[in-house]
Amino acid sequence: MKQNSKHSGVNAAIILVAMLLIGAALYGQRSQNYPAEVHITYVESPFNVQIMVMKERRMLEDAYAKYGVKVVWHDINSGADQTQAMAAGSLDIASVINSTSVILANAAGNKVNIAALVSRPRRSFALLVGPSGPRSVRELRGKTIAGPKGTVLHQMLVAALAKEGMSAGDVNIVQMGLPEARTALLAGRIDGALQAASLIIRDEEAGMRVLFTADGYLTPLLFTAVRPAFAERYPRLVQVYLETQQAAYRWITGHQTDAIAIGSRYQQITTGDGAKLFAWNGMALKMERSDVRAVAADVDFLFDQNMIEVKVKPEDFILPSAY
Repeated sequence: MKQNSKHSGVNAAIILVAMLLIGAALYGQRSQNYPAEVHITYVESPFNVQIMVMKERRMLEDAYAKYGVKVVWHDINSGADQTQAMAAGSLDIASVINSTSVILANAAGNKVNIAALVSRPRRSFALLVGPSGPRSVRELRGKTIAGPKGTVLHQMLVAALAKEGMSAGDVNIVQMGLPEARTALLAGRIDGALQAASLIIRDEEAGMRVLFTADGYLTPLLFTAVRPAFAERYPRLVQVYLETQQAAYRWITGHQTDAIAIGSRYQQITTGDGAKLFAWNGMALKMERSDVRAVAADVDFLFDQNMIEVKVKPEDFILPSAY
């Protein structure tokens, strides 16, 4: 009995020491004054495989748990809504946001910093027309095109027109959301609809036709962005996010079939359609100088369209981590 008591006492001491070490480690992490939560958007569209894989495999939850920080996801797809949430201080990291929204925010005085490149989805944006609709960009003259103004889709349309010596004034551009534009096109109420990702596939299945994509006209860019105050106070937490996103990228490159299956399940599409969207996605890790020029071109476009009053410099809101 004494022998057993002795062993029990030793075991209890070992357990106590282990608990103290764990507690000390956690205290050490918390003593860094990390926040209890980090607020991040969850954005699937057009086919953001990295973010879907990170969520499916709980990669961020595991990474932040080491710092005693909880991940809080927010389903906010609109770039404008993401920047507004950052301005309000309720969002720390925009997992996927387009360059247009970042530029508009910065030009309005709401500082948003680009921390990483997510993708270059050139083929994920297109102009769809009816079966007997225009056969060329030139034939769009005088036609009615619907879609979201002030977006990469709007910019794509203007760029395609400009290449043919035309301008936005040569067509009738009507403000509509993507689903509404699709409905109007299928009903024959408009001549063309600006569409993205899975809607392009659905339109083609319904007999509509792709007149052109962004490929050859501009380079759509999707980024991860951060709230400056958060990045300045918690640079390590931003770094952890970026490291985790890079780990997801590497996992996807080695498990492409599994990654497509995850994305297809999240978006409730067939794996065949998922494979097509994956091919269109243009998943990327680092920005190149050509990407910076593309952002500068976006600034020029928004300024020329009177959507911003000042020309912001990409270098002022693109962090070194993006390169």
